[in-house]
Amino acid sequence: MEAVFFEWLNLAIRWVHMITGIAWIGASFYFVWLENNLNRANPRDGLSGDLWAIHGGGIYHLEKYKLAPPKMPDNLHWFKWEAYFTWITGMGLLFVIFYLNADLYLVKPGGDITPSAGVGIGIASLIAGWFIYHFACDSALGKQPALLGVLLFAGLVFAAWALSLVFSGRGAYIHVGAIIGTIMVGNVFFVIMPGQRSLVKAIENNTEPDPHLPAKALLRSRHNNYLTLPVLFIMISNHFPSTYGSEYNWLILAVLAALSVLVRHYFNTRHGSQKYAWTLPTAALGIMCLAYVSAPKTGAPVPVAHDHSHGVNVVAAAPKVSFEQVQSIILERCTVCHAAAPTHPSFASAPGGVMLDTPEQMKNDVARIVAQSVTSKIMPLGNLTQMTDEERGIIGDWAAAGAPIN
Repeated sequence: MEAVFFEWLNLAIRWVHMITGIAWIGASFYFVWLENNLNRANPRDGLSGDLWAIHGGGIYHLEKYKLAPPKMPDNLHWFKWEAYFTWITGMGLLFVIFYLNADLYLVKPGGDITPSAGVGIGIASLIAGWFIYHFACDSALGKQPALLGVLLFAGLVFAAWALSLVFSGRGAYIHVGAIIGTIMVGNVFFVIMPGQRSLVKAIENNTEPDPHLPAKALLRSRHNNYLTLPVLFIMISNHFPSTYGSEYNWLILAVLAALSVLVRHYFNTRHGSQKYAWTLPTAALGIMCLAYVSAPKTGAPVPVAHDHSHGVNVVAAAPKVSFEQVQSIILERCTVCHAAAPTHPSFASAPGGVMLDTPEQMKNDVARIVAQSVTSKIMPLGNLTQMTDEERGIIGDWAAAGAPIN
């Protein structure tokens, strides 16, 4: 019953997280598009530009003021709750999935840290990430946005590498995403919203607005815009073990983040020119290169034996693996979770719907079994059933022989 409760709790939080995340990122993308497409030719007094648009059968006329209208409207919409609830639900997922099951999802199998220590490191990384970033932006680096951006990227790459030393691949990835998410929502709460409140208050009091606050808010807003695509990848990365399950998972994450930033820059600037159009084929080529270098290594040397009686080398026969061996390993190491009725208390049903109770099910899912337990070694989760490298090799040999079950 407890496993069912947590499964539905996971579903509810994840659903709200997705909905609010779409609203937050969608609003960010829309306002960047709106800013880039304003008609700034001969705007009327007090405006910096306007835009006509049609959507859903209606025609809209949007105007942007240089500062504000002569009289502030009674109802002014503030874009903030989308960001706040995205972060709140994201932290909820972090606790429900990774912190309450730290031995399964968070700590690195065979590592030296305890689950509670892993949780402490995770929380500390979020706090440290925000404060380091915040102080860097408020320092002299804030006046050199390009250098600040490079250092921010380097800091996140360092975090990915350091966290990969103590966390599982999924644990490291999700914490880099949580650091980015915390930075983004911190920008909204501590910088962007106070800057907007200060502007509105100055207009209402007919006083001169402080120019420093809007400038800081603009810098943080740009950071948030460029960080959206990397964090979106991290949100879906747990479906792709070739990324987080790789030996160089932190480097794969760094390259994907860099490519996504390039793509985002193109969409931010394409209204003015197409000089960054090269980023799109570059990103496509980069992803193809990552797919190639992360592919399982094949073509291992064939065992060779020396026949002393004839003085020649002969190919040694590969050890034959019986299905009974493979079935015994899978039933002992995998069906704790991947069964019609999992015995592990954290699962009410088989993760991903993958059940390995019968020989037919094992054969049908052989590609996934090899990818998860042999190639990337990310399964069993946290290696809770202590699958050995020898057992992984037996499964690999069985799959290479065509996965016979007779």
